[in-house]
Amino acid sequence: MLPSQALLPAAVFALAALQALASDTFIAAVYEHAVILPDPTEERISPNDALALMNKNMDVLEGAIKEAAQQGAHIIVTPEDGIYGWRFTRESIYPYLEDIPDPVVNWIPCTDPSRFGPAPVQERLSCMARNNSIYVVANIGDKKPCDSSDPSCPGDGHYQYNTDVIFDPQGKLVARYHKYNLFRSETQFNYPKEPEAITFETPFGKFGIFTCFDILFYEPAVVLVSKMQVDTVLFPTAWMNVLPFLTAVEFHSAWAMGMGVNLLSANTHNTSTAMTGSGLFTPEGPAAYHYDSTTEEGHLLIAELSSQPRLSPTYPPAINWSLYATGIKKFPRENDTFSGAVRKDIFTFGDLRRKAGNYTICQGDLCCHLVYQMSNKKKDEVYVLGAFDGLHGSLIKYHWQICTLLKCPSTDLSTCGQPVETAQTKFEMFSLSGTFGTSYVFPEVLYSGVQLAPGEFEVLRDGRLKSKHSTSKPLITATLFGRLYEKDLPHPLRT
Repeated sequence: MLPSQALLPAAVFALAALQALASDTFIAAVYEHAVILPDPTEERISPNDALALMNKNMDVLEGAIKEAAQQGAHIIVTPEDGIYGWRFTRESIYPYLEDIPDPVVNWIPCTDPSRFGPAPVQERLSCMARNNSIYVVANIGDKKPCDSSDPSCPGDGHYQYNTDVIFDPQGKLVARYHKYNLFRSETQFNYPKEPEAITFETPFGKFGIFTCFDILFYEPAVVLVSKMQVDTVLFPTAWMNVLPFLTAVEFHSAWAMGMGVNLLSANTHNTSTAMTGSGLFTPEGPAAYHYDSTTEEGHLLIAELSSQPRLSPTYPPAINWSLYATGIKKFPRENDTFSGAVRKDIFTFGDLRRKAGNYTICQGDLCCHLVYQMSNKKKDEVYVLGAFDGLHGSLIKYHWQICTLLKCPSTDLSTCGQPVETAQTKFEMFSLSGTFGTSYVFPEVLYSGVQLAPGEFEVLRDGRLKSKHSTSKPLITATLFGRLYEKDLPHPLRT
């Protein structure tokens, strides 16, 4: 340990060294992993059997990490649930958990594996990072003992957390994050008592991290970007695709654009649960992405990204998301509206019966405006303009404001809002805007075959999502997805 009088000079030296090594760009990788799953059981298996399953998955991840490092990657993100899967009860997951210390302990598990008790998974991940000189991001489970003096201590005497860990190129544990917004099926885990805003510095920017469902909430997602000013977000996820607005590549790319940061999204791959869709997303659009709903194979993505995107000359300007729409004095309203469900959310829809037009659809405090022209409208295809302003969700309820140009699955208007992956109609142009009550709006454009449209649309400073030219592929949806965080119901932990 350094004597106290040496701490400040050492810290200054370390910061200077980091700045000296700083780079304008870095090479990032994400790996979409087809996880080897355990047999479903409600009983505990032995720690040895649990480790054997995890080692099978880590064998695959190690191959991806080696390949990424050989291609020059500085960091690689692997998926949520990528080491042991998700078929667990609280009891059955316990043998897969390890005690993950706070990174302030300055620990390299690869060289000192038994310092905090048995930690074979952390040891192996640390060695993967160290042996390949690369940052490794992985998702594992943390266990922490508690006792009766803690009123929220579970009956089995310990907390269990869905946890992300990051090891630096020397194998040192540099960050640990406990997932705060658990999805409804994650009953095997506990919420941390407070949301964590985890960041760490690298020679190629300031990084933050959170997990899957967290991306939809103010804490920690918006806090990291708006308050902590991270450059890049690391995002292990096990995302079940939900068309038309919450397909992984669609929403994650939109989130990176709306928040103005890089997002390194590594998804689990499992077609039976609609899990696929990973990418390296930037404020300007996707640098690389992958969506595969047919095969059972994993996939490695690598791309060069800006270390500090806010300093890039191509960084998008600030958007006033309601400026254009609220300035419209007289805009033709669609009188023949109808209600339709997107999952359980009731939208107000208007059928776009003509090849071109100007329309307004309103619901609650939100009015959505569309100017459009179709180039080859198919008689058997129906498009609608839709608006939704309200709460969504079951266990955790959160407020959406959505304006959408949307293809229906059939000419039966009662199907509008149901999932659809293919289309034949292209558009000469479209311009979509809304009277949003939030500055957090995420622009989505999705083409037939669940393909993104990089470079083919823009968001003007007055809040219009606008095509740059005619669409190169048939359109499934163009959407402005708004989040009114201040109208969310309280987190379950705080009720």
